[in-house]
Amino acid sequence: MNPRVRTDRRHFLIAAGVATAGGVIGVRNWSRTPIAGDEAGVTGEFQPYAFLRIAADDSITVIIGKAEMGQGVHTGLPLVIAEELDVDPLKLNVEFSGVDPAFNDPIFKMQFTGGSLSTSSTFEVLRQAGASARLMLIAAAATRWRMAALALRTDAGCVTDGQRRVSYGTLAAAAARQPVPMQVRLKPRSEFKYVGKPHKRLDAADKVTGRAQFGIDVRVPDMLTAVVLRAPAFGATLRRVDESAARRIPGVIEVKRIPTGVAVIARDTWAAMRGRKALTADWNLGGQDELTTSAQRASWLRLATSGGQVADNVGDTDKALVAAAQVIDVTYEVPYLAHACMEPLNCVAHVKPNGCEIWTGTQNQTLAAQSAAAILNLRPDQVVVHTLFLGGGFGRRGVGDADFVREAVEVARGVGRPVKTVWTREDDMRGGYYRPYRVDRVRAAIDVTGKPTAVAFTCVSKSIVTGTPYAVFIGQNGVDPTSVEGLRDTPFDIPNRRVEVHYTKEAVPVLWWRSVGHSVAGFVINSVVDELAALANRSPLDTYRELLKNRPRHLKVLNSVVKLAGFGDPVLPGRARGIALHESFGSVVAQIAEVSLMGDDIRVHRVSCVVDCGFAVNPNQVVAQMEGAIIFGLSAALYGEITLKDGQVEQGNFDMYRLVRIPEAPKIDVVIEPSDAPLGGIGEPGVPPVAGALCNAVFALTGKRVRRLPVAVGLREA
Repeated sequence: MNPRVRTDRRHFLIAAGVATAGGVIGVRNWSRTPIAGDEAGVTGEFQPYAFLRIAADDSITVIIGKAEMGQGVHTGLPLVIAEELDVDPLKLNVEFSGVDPAFNDPIFKMQFTGGSLSTSSTFEVLRQAGASARLMLIAAAATRWRMAALALRTDAGCVTDGQRRVSYGTLAAAAARQPVPMQVRLKPRSEFKYVGKPHKRLDAADKVTGRAQFGIDVRVPDMLTAVVLRAPAFGATLRRVDESAARRIPGVIEVKRIPTGVAVIARDTWAAMRGRKALTADWNLGGQDELTTSAQRASWLRLATSGGQVADNVGDTDKALVAAAQVIDVTYEVPYLAHACMEPLNCVAHVKPNGCEIWTGTQNQTLAAQSAAAILNLRPDQVVVHTLFLGGGFGRRGVGDADFVREAVEVARGVGRPVKTVWTREDDMRGGYYRPYRVDRVRAAIDVTGKPTAVAFTCVSKSIVTGTPYAVFIGQNGVDPTSVEGLRDTPFDIPNRRVEVHYTKEAVPVLWWRSVGHSVAGFVINSVVDELAALANRSPLDTYRELLKNRPRHLKVLNSVVKLAGFGDPVLPGRARGIALHESFGSVVAQIAEVSLMGDDIRVHRVSCVVDCGFAVNPNQVVAQMEGAIIFGLSAALYGEITLKDGQVEQGNFDMYRLVRIPEAPKIDVVIEPSDAPLGGIGEPGVPPVAGALCNAVFALTGKRVRRLPVAVGLREA
């Protein structure tokens, strides 16, 4: 699930096109994997869309096809072009692209943001784009001055011969007529001015001043607002609805049935919400009212005791378990989790006779356009998607069926005016698409020396990718790779390993949640390593080092975090520390949590974190993502839980679905481990170790093993 993409010159040059209109030079995007529109610069199969634009007024614009949801691509990707183009990043304008195959991910073949792939999959591409444009500008200046290009250099958005200077904007029209260079020299890292150096976010000022536009901010002329009354239980259907009282609410324009429920369309949000409250609906629950967390849990715990589909099998686990000196047979459990983005879901749609215009924050522009087109019987190119800033995504805005976009299009169809469909916090939190509820039975063993010799996982959960466009990644054995990632590819050297899965079919819709399967695996595998250390009466650190002795990259990260946290030093009375390490999305992250017990509550005082993500394009961005991931992961581990009673979700807002708040936030130290590894992801890898480090610290402090999250629930059962 974490493919690495390398550039070859043939495909780069095929996709390199030059846009000449209006004195603008542009270099097209690139993909190594042939996809629709991939060779547009040669065949003209689709309208070219440049991601680098240099205009005659000296403005330089980088257009990115990724979504900016706080992870920093609005800064990180332009930095890469700025480096090879010799331009101060602060001089750049940055825009989001519409839907264009030129921005398709080379593996998933659609324009999306996720999997921590934004930088790793585009880094070399953007470097070559910047370097090619720079050489074309130099060639234009050489022609202008009638001298050899080798005698020229670039600096701060200009070409110079040492005496004269000419700006890129002045050269733009002439540069656009230059041939694409056949050989491009990329800067060695020793010459980098911007990339690899800490850099302020280019979008910070706009976000602080309110100029940045999020989906929830959109106001277009003649716009109406809608809210939707949805089923109270997943899978329920509408029998009948009385709309009369809703229609009498001042400001209500229309009440209409749509596939997901009943939409109330009004002049403003307040009128729409009052209208929805006035609806009287009768629902057919279809037996879904029997779905309750306690009953579901009992069923899954039973299922975990039986064998499932084999996802991975190394060595002879059964034989090793029988021959072991000591064995543990334990069960780990994590609840459904909501994404709980600060900006609730929303989408503006304007359905016209021959097209549709959409304004939203989405992680998948391609699916947004395709879904709208399918509903309206349009071609995807008749759908215009305006990509906006996202107030958090974590996977929810990358849902495989574009649910919130489809719903907004259904609401707006036939209205003749733009309609903003907004979700309240309760709508959002009770709307499903959660991280799956999951039970993992684990049997693990040590030999007479205390060395771990075997581990067998039996995982029970609902598949995320089944029934989505990503189902193509399901293997021939029927295993959803997101359900076992982090377990079957663990870096811990346990010679006999088996992973089995059971897939459930409950009506609750599930989805990738920040770090996907790794968020569960990181908790489970690190807890098991700590359990095996305790079983052998050994130090957890010694066990970690033993299991990673053949993994120099991981061992280096582990030793660095031990030093950073002062793991061998005494802690204050009443405190303890716990270790966790996990590799995901091409990056290795180790964390040490320091905790104490205050009454019945766990207090996290400090989290030390070391990350090896390969080359760090913007170290500030890496540190910020680790800090955010730690708070995100702690919120989930300490408090996060979606439960069902009589088919309905019990949590609706942050009073019952708590997050870590400022007084509770620990001191966080982050160190980036220097590395020559390939570029890894950074938006997701900080989450998986958090719960493991926290719960291992709780065990060191209390002697109680937390095997069920959230922690308070697990402690009561320990």
